[in-house]
Amino acid sequence: MKKALAITSLALGIILAAPVYAADQPTNEQAQAALDKIKADKKYIVSQNMTLTDAESKAFWPVYEEYQDGLYKINQRMVGMIQEYADLYRNNTMTDDKADKLIEQLLAIETDELALKKSLVPKLEKALPGQKAARYMQIENKLRALVKFELADKIPLVK
Repeated sequence: MKKALAITSLALGIILAAPVYAADQPTNEQAQAALDKIKADKKYIVSQNMTLTDAESKAFWPVYEEYQDGLYKINQRMVGMIQEYADLYRNNTMTDDKADKLIEQLLAIETDELALKKSLVPKLEKALPGQKAARYMQIENKLRALVKFELADKIPLVK
């Protein structure tokens, strides 16, 4: 699982952090193809590590998809913020006011991610036994942590 998690997170991290370093942006088709692959890889990782019964699968996967849709929206906001930062970084146009705005955006994104996670728990508890709900939360948290690590590693500090 570690190798698959690292590969998936590395790919996502590079895609999300690419605007900081790349002058040329990937086309929408290239970005969408990469995101679709990551989504499929993530679902595979989850499926291989959850050992669900048929009844649990029927209850779990709609909850999973709903949560992933919410994460997608949060990720899109994060990508926008990273692209904004990348432009400021590349053009050396960061100001205190712009930095404050980025901090506010980051905190809002993190707050919304926590709210989404909190809304997931009762749905998971309804769909799965407690240990399997906890296992899914662990898998999800590990994946998010790996992505955040990659982002932290790839994005340079404010000058």
